[in-house]
Amino acid sequence: MRTTGSREVYRNPWTTVREDTVVLADGSTSVYGVVERPDFAMVVPAERDGFWLVEQHRHPIDRRSWEFPQGGWPAGASGTAEELARAELAEETGLRAGRLEHLAHLDLAPGILTQQFDLWLATDLTPGPTAREVSEADMVSAFVTEAEFLARVRDGRFTDAPSLAAHAVLRVHRGS
Repeated sequence: MRTTGSREVYRNPWTTVREDTVVLADGSTSVYGVVERPDFAMVVPAERDGFWLVEQHRHPIDRRSWEFPQGGWPAGASGTAEELARAELAEETGLRAGRLEHLAHLDLAPGILTQQFDLWLATDLTPGPTAREVSEADMVSAFVTEAEFLARVRDGRFTDAPSLAAHAVLRVHRGS
């Protein structure tokens, strides 16, 4: 596939949508929609026999969602991937990681989206105050055991795909 043209069709502070004109393998042309969003960090805060999760309302699906802490830099802010991971962990859960280990750099939805994320394992956790954004005012955090996490996956209560990918990477990392 070869791109022969591109035009921006929508932009806001968080998202850009573009249409690319592409030439396919058979020589025909087509339009390919691409969504551009900034990369983000996801953190798996692990201790004892489980994890800390956050739950919040997600507007696009109009329901609450349990997830591992995750997020990107506010507009105009920047820093390293590790600084972002530490900031998101503290902001959403109040936890501070004594140890933060990079596990992977993953594509979120490469068929439509340019966004990628860095996955981090946070251990040696200490509690502190949260610093949630206004849009996260309804967020709660809770510790769940590995068994409870897996039960939520089995019965459909845990559906956040990036968090499920994070759990799979963690299992590979742990050799289980």
